[in-house]
Amino acid sequence: MKSSKATDKEWTFLETVARAAFANPFGETRDDLDLAISGAAPDSSADEILHAVVTRIEAQLQSLRDRGVADLRNLDGQRREVMRRVCLFHVFHRYLEHFDELIKTQLKEGDKQCRVPFARHVLGELTAFGIGDQDAVRVFAVFYQLRRAFYFIKNGLVGTSPSMKTLRRHLWDCVFTHDIRWFEAGLWDKMEEFSILLLGETGTGKGAAAAAIGRSGFIPFDVARNAFTESFTRNFVSINLSQYSEGVLESELFGHKKGSFTGAVDNHEGLFSRCAPHGVIFLDEIGDVSVPVQIKLLQVLQERIFFPVGSHEARRFSGRIVAATNRSLDEMLESGKFRDDLYYRLCSDVITLPPLRVRLKEDPQELDNLLGVLLSRLAGEMPGREKHQVKKILKRDLGPHYAWPGNVRELEQAIKRIILTGHYQGMKREVPKQDAAGRLSQEIAEGSMNAEELLSAYCLSLYAGFGTYEEVARRTRLDRRTVKKYVEMGRNGM
Repeated sequence: MKSSKATDKEWTFLETVARAAFANPFGETRDDLDLAISGAAPDSSADEILHAVVTRIEAQLQSLRDRGVADLRNLDGQRREVMRRVCLFHVFHRYLEHFDELIKTQLKEGDKQCRVPFARHVLGELTAFGIGDQDAVRVFAVFYQLRRAFYFIKNGLVGTSPSMKTLRRHLWDCVFTHDIRWFEAGLWDKMEEFSILLLGETGTGKGAAAAAIGRSGFIPFDVARNAFTESFTRNFVSINLSQYSEGVLESELFGHKKGSFTGAVDNHEGLFSRCAPHGVIFLDEIGDVSVPVQIKLLQVLQERIFFPVGSHEARRFSGRIVAATNRSLDEMLESGKFRDDLYYRLCSDVITLPPLRVRLKEDPQELDNLLGVLLSRLAGEMPGREKHQVKKILKRDLGPHYAWPGNVRELEQAIKRIILTGHYQGMKREVPKQDAAGRLSQEIAEGSMNAEELLSAYCLSLYAGFGTYEEVARRTRLDRRTVKKYVEMGRNGM
């Protein structure tokens, strides 16, 4: 006769599953946990491991349900929480394909809200495990959010280099925090308070990173209408701040009242008015805006209110701000062109996107991956010989050490030019014969540096590659002021 209680061995298995349920899917910890749960061989593919994980969990839960152990109403304390996470993991993975189809359908439909035919099945399975009706509806919305975040981060920011793996993990944390238990406990409804600043050279993919965050926000589920309250395509709106004059920009951001200036023949709803609850506004090229506009943006971030041009009626903003620039904020802050108070309101997290030359240096296979993805976007699935031909022309015309000043955006245009003309000469910029990293390698080999000089040269090399003191500080685990000191020492001494 089977025991009506879970054994210690079963609880150990369940606790491992519970840790996996809340682990970052782009992190090594989740990979290790999945391997342990699945019992698969280490060289198994990701799909094989996930299939084994889902199968083993389903079998374990069925055994526990047969014995009445998996009902959350019969558990309390830590064991109830562990079982709850296992049940959530199980139900979520049973409907992955349904969520993916919903995402693809919503992309086709645009702003039109799609009905969710599988919703009642998911809600029924959740309540069958003992999860309350109201909690089940919120969990279902989080399921959709989790899958959207994975879908857009994975497909929008491809690459196998260490820098890109780190970036994907970082973006996931921006959506769900580094410990999703905090998110699930209450921050799911408060992520609008966490503004994000994206830094990096032109063409590195800041827009794609912003879109991944913006399309991954929480959207409540409306049971009566059997649909989510908003299309995720409306949850993300963007503006390039550099393309507007100051007067026009204020109207575009905050709206204006009829008659507030010459040409204002009607009331105009600005970007902040049109942003959906839990939505994201992407302010691209924020380094280009004037100080007066910076002050008004600061008010929105501090007080969550704004005023349309010509109006004294306060409007409330309930969305999230993601901002980006390819300028050196360090220099702008020091010169006073960018306000310190605005920077500190924007930098709940600062993410520096890696330049293409760094990605290629870390992993030469990165070029093949990017060529495959970009060619597929341009012309659908193509035989491998086309990718090989493009790569051969790039190597012939650019050589092995081309710096890719335009980054991934330039690579995409290079592919198009090769398709049209059969060649690509690149940007005619002289590449230094030996950069900071090259000098560092040479002097290490020669043994000519002391410890302080070595740290200074290393910080300078990282700064040359990533462009911000914050990113160098994150990688070296030094504080920003120390990094700045060593970078300046390296500049003066090398």
